[in-house]
Amino acid sequence: MNIRRGPEFSRIAGLGVARGENAVPNEDIIEPINSSDEWIRKMTGIATRVRANADTSVIDLSERASREALEAAGLEGGDIDAVILSTITYPHMTPGGAPVLADRLGSTGAAFDISAACAGYCYGIGQADALVRSGSARNVLVVGAEKMSDFVDPADRSISYLLGDAAGAVVVSGSDTPGIGPTVWGSDGSGAQLIRQTASWLEVRDDADTAFPTLYQEGPSVFKWASFKMAPVALQAIEAAGITPDDIKAFIPHQANVRIIDQMVKQIGLPSHVAVGKDIVDSGNTSAASIPLATERLLRDGDATSGDLALQIGFGAGLVYAAQVVVLP
Repeated sequence: MNIRRGPEFSRIAGLGVARGENAVPNEDIIEPINSSDEWIRKMTGIATRVRANADTSVIDLSERASREALEAAGLEGGDIDAVILSTITYPHMTPGGAPVLADRLGSTGAAFDISAACAGYCYGIGQADALVRSGSARNVLVVGAEKMSDFVDPADRSISYLLGDAAGAVVVSGSDTPGIGPTVWGSDGSGAQLIRQTASWLEVRDDADTAFPTLYQEGPSVFKWASFKMAPVALQAIEAAGITPDDIKAFIPHQANVRIIDQMVKQIGLPSHVAVGKDIVDSGNTSAASIPLATERLLRDGDATSGDLALQIGFGAGLVYAAQVVVLP
C-alpha cells in the first residue's frame, strides 16, 4: 500500500477577518436584561460587540475573511485543497456550509464543517496541520465563523449580551521550518449542559409551545472551568512545542471574558512582555471566530509581529478545548 508523505512542517501562510457591520454598545442591549453598562464592563470587559446586518449570512462573513486570507497567502481559491469551516450557527443541518463556501471561492477540494463551538478554530488548525504534513493537502483553509445574533434571546442574562458576529480565516500550508506546534486537545462531556441550546429541534417539531432555540450558559460554572482548568492545557501545549513561557511573544485565548483571560495569564505564569489578545472589548465573544480576530488586532496594532511565537487556546461548549503554539503569519 502506498502512503502519502507531505512536508515535515506546516505554517499559517495568511490571515483574514470579517467583523459584523454594526458596533453595538452596551447601552443598546441593557434594557431587556435589566442591567447596566457598568455591570457588563465589570463582569466581562466588553464595551461593544460587532453584529452583522440581517441579510448578512455566516457564509458571507466567511467569504470575506477567506478572500483576505487567500490574498495574504498569495493564493487563489483553486489552490485550496481542503476547506474546514468551524461554526455552530450555520442554519442548515445539511448540506454543510463548507462546500458552499468552497464553491464561492472557486475551490473543488475537500470541504467539511466541524462543530466544536469556541474551540473550533484551534480544532481546525490541528486538522489542517495533519492534512498538510500527511500529504493529503497542500493548502488548507481554516475558517471560524459565527452569526451568534441569530441565536440569542435579548432578555437572557446568561450569555446573550456577550455574543457577536464575525469570521476569521487562515491558510495553512507546508513549511521548511516548524510553524504549528502539536495540538493539545480534549473534552469533558460531563459538563455538556453548561453551555447549551435551550431546546432540541425535535422538541420544536413535536411541541408547538416550544420556543425557537437560543443559547444559554451556566455562567459561574463555566467561569470556574475556563479560568482554572484551561491553564494546564495551555502549559501542555507550550511543553509539547518544546519551548518555555519565556519564548512566547503573544497569548491569544478564546475571547470569552476579560476576567477569564486575566486569570489564565496568572495561572500560566506568562512573563510581562507577552502581548495578550483582548479583542473581546470591542468585538464581543464571537465563538469560533474570536482567536483569529484577536490575532489580527494584535498584528494590526503592532503589539505582535510576523514570526512571533503565539500560544492560542480555544474552549467552550461540549465542553471541548484545544491549544497549540503557532508562528504568527
